[in-house]
Amino acid sequence: MGISSRKSQTAQQPSQPRFGRMDLGLEHVVDGISRAKDWLLGQQHEDGYWCGELEADTMLEADYIFMHTLLGTGDRGKMERAVNEIVRHQNDDGGWRLYPGGPSNISYGVKCYFALKLMGWSKDDPRMTKAREWVLAHGGVVQCNTFTKIYLCALGQYDYDAVPAIPPEIILFPNWFYFNIYEISSWSRGILVPLSIIYAKKPFKKIPPEQGIDELFVGGRKNSNLHLHWDRKRPIGWRNFFLLTDRMIHWFERVHIRPLRTIAIRKGERWMLERFEKSDGLGAIYPAMLNSIVALRCLDYSLDDPQMIRAMDEFEKLGIDCPEGTEDYPTPTFRMQPCFPPVWDTAQAMYALGEAGIGRDDARMLKAADWILSKEVRQKGDWAEKVKHVEPGGWYFEFNNEFYPDVDDTGQVLLALNFVDNPRERYQYEVCQRALNWIWAMQCKNGGWASFDKDNTKMIFQYIPFADHHAMLDPPTVDITGRILEMLANYGYTRRDKRVEKAIQFVLKEQEPDGSWFGRWGVNYLYGTFLVLRGLEAMGIWNHEPAIQQAAEWIRMVQNADGGWGESCISYDDPVQRGIGPSTPSQTAWAVLGLLAAGDTRSDSVAKGIRWLVSKQTEAGTWDESAAGRNHEAIYTGTGFPRVFYLAYHLYRDYFPLLALTTYKRAMEKEAASD
Repeated sequence: MGISSRKSQTAQQPSQPRFGRMDLGLEHVVDGISRAKDWLLGQQHEDGYWCGELEADTMLEADYIFMHTLLGTGDRGKMERAVNEIVRHQNDDGGWRLYPGGPSNISYGVKCYFALKLMGWSKDDPRMTKAREWVLAHGGVVQCNTFTKIYLCALGQYDYDAVPAIPPEIILFPNWFYFNIYEISSWSRGILVPLSIIYAKKPFKKIPPEQGIDELFVGGRKNSNLHLHWDRKRPIGWRNFFLLTDRMIHWFERVHIRPLRTIAIRKGERWMLERFEKSDGLGAIYPAMLNSIVALRCLDYSLDDPQMIRAMDEFEKLGIDCPEGTEDYPTPTFRMQPCFPPVWDTAQAMYALGEAGIGRDDARMLKAADWILSKEVRQKGDWAEKVKHVEPGGWYFEFNNEFYPDVDDTGQVLLALNFVDNPRERYQYEVCQRALNWIWAMQCKNGGWASFDKDNTKMIFQYIPFADHHAMLDPPTVDITGRILEMLANYGYTRRDKRVEKAIQFVLKEQEPDGSWFGRWGVNYLYGTFLVLRGLEAMGIWNHEPAIQQAAEWIRMVQNADGGWGESCISYDDPVQRGIGPSTPSQTAWAVLGLLAAGDTRSDSVAKGIRWLVSKQTEAGTWDESAAGRNHEAIYTGTGFPRVFYLAYHLYRDYFPLLALTTYKRAMEKEAASD
């Protein structure tokens, strides 16, 4: 069909916008939007919020069994069902992975094997034999990370003298000192402060020999060198400096030279208890909550102490118990979530529904807005140790986590509230102004924004021996910065503001040579690229700029043959794999949104992507985001810590495709109007 005949057809049928060669008619898109809206509204809680399941790996179930075994607590039935969940996710090679389809991980392999033995499994079981062979082939227990080794120490399976020291005295360092706890990421603080108490108290529980894991040490435990090895390639460097310091700390431990130990433990205890208040457990995240429970017991809190009961109750709430199994997986299981995401899911759902045309005075949107306004942070938290002279504001991720608001959630909430005409107009305006002021105060020196902290970028912390969880820092990222740019544009800010221009220059400098952007909080380059492109579009950056077109070309280049997009978590380990993976609804939506933000409305790539989304939508209006042939495992498109911890947000498959279809529909209608 030539250009002239296409124009003629448009003129004869003005109600039907012009489409690319590969799309469906707009009526199919409109129908998909309608069903997606109905489905998403059907997921709204009666209190006004949305909260989908947040799925993670089997480390959570293994640690659950460890904690209850150590404390002598727990429901045996739940723990048995947790075993089913662990076995369900075992890789064919015998190990366990960080994400579905990923390679086996040594720390996870040891943890899951040990959990099964604690629950009475024999090492001669074929699945255990296979797991053991994999662990031994990859170096055995000594290759595990520090957190795993300390847990093993508590049950007599490793030596406290051989693990990296986590002295509680670190909490005594003043804020002006280079090495203070507020120079590491907020989540590391929440994990390490209670863990330092555990390290100092060195809990020990003897278990039966048949439950031990001596067989996981290459050559046997007695013949294994449990200590960390020196870096011989760089004998003069920070790693060896910290290893020497670590050995010195252990020597002081052995000869009982610890003059500040009691003071440090008491301060760590107060630090934890303060952060229990107005929070669903310490940091409202699984590892910090688990460590705080064990730390309380190390501090001789009884199981019936109110603080202990409260901490345990908050921890158990994270569990999802399926004693009858599910339709997709009929075996009884019990699994843990790393935390709850209600503020995040509510803000994303409100934004997608607002873009889809739900009225600004719709009762359901008003109810959601009132709920989310009730979650505004009104007291200073850890962020205030470095960011002075700004009134508290913003939002956190979970139901309650007053000490840890984050920039990403705050930006998304502000985007969502912009779609609501609240009868309490002045109150909502004041809340939003406080949040905007807080966000500006959190902007980093290089122009970008991080999640929980400002200028948390001291790379030297990565060399500390106990920092092998690879998440000690919270640097500014382009994905968060892109979202903040979009939000600021919605609130009237432009490039004339020097702070905005600085943020734009930050993201442009961070662009990869192939045109993509790294995604810190979502998998991975598809996530980072779409958020940056939307932020730049909102700020009025001309979409013919080379950086924009190069990014759009990269998105088109990595499109799958089926018309969708996908990216595996492996791209964090191997950037060559960026943009490669089976198509998923959330990542296809991100790619389409990125292309539309770059001004691409007519390419076959966009048309195929829309066709893929429409064709994959169920009759109910949702999408399936599970891996084929693997027990209906959800594909992980969310990132906790790159290379360490990944997530499956169960509502990503709903609100992001809805946003993509709506944005596409609006773009087509705009083109039709201009024609």
